[in-house]
Amino acid sequence: MMANRIRTISAAMFACGLTFPAAADWTIDGDTSALHFLSTKNAQVTEVHKFDSFDGSLSDDGKLRVIVDLSSVNTAIDIRNTRMQEMLFNVTKYAEASFEATLPDSMMSLKKGQIVNGKVDGILTLHGKAVPTSFAVKASRVSEDVLTVSTSAPTLIKAESFGLANGVAALQKIAGLQSITTTVPVTFSVTFNQ
Repeated sequence: MMANRIRTISAAMFACGLTFPAAADWTIDGDTSALHFLSTKNAQVTEVHKFDSFDGSLSDDGKLRVIVDLSSVNTAIDIRNTRMQEMLFNVTKYAEASFEATLPDSMMSLKKGQIVNGKVDGILTLHGKAVPTSFAVKASRVSEDVLTVSTSAPTLIKAESFGLANGVAALQKIAGLQSITTTVPVTFSVTFNQ
């Protein structure tokens, strides 16, 4: 009787072990991560902007999903933030941008202290458009439960690819500018905790 009970408990524990893997997904540490983009106006004034709120996860098999809250755009000027939210991103209709990709094995199999350079190919969805997008990155395994991934070069995002050219033109007009570039460099530095 006792042997039967032990076998039943052991089988239940084994089944749970198969159902719930020991390793957990990775999540973005919002306090130590940053997402920036640059804009250039009047052909010579370049400014650095960022998003204050984004989140994401990375599975043990390398599936990456990052969600950016577009209303968290931070240009350091409140009226410009509001204009970008309303006139460019249209956050009432398109509240978020997302990036989905699979990280290569070379990044997922890093040992503590190892660094690797590579490319992450995925789909960037912004303003209702899903566009293949690549980022040149450097990944580093800081510790058993900390992985950092950052751009090693900016990725150029074209407003036209996402149906944002009219929004850029509207911003240019309301601000009385001669020009605003429609291609913006994007960089990030992300820390994942497990």
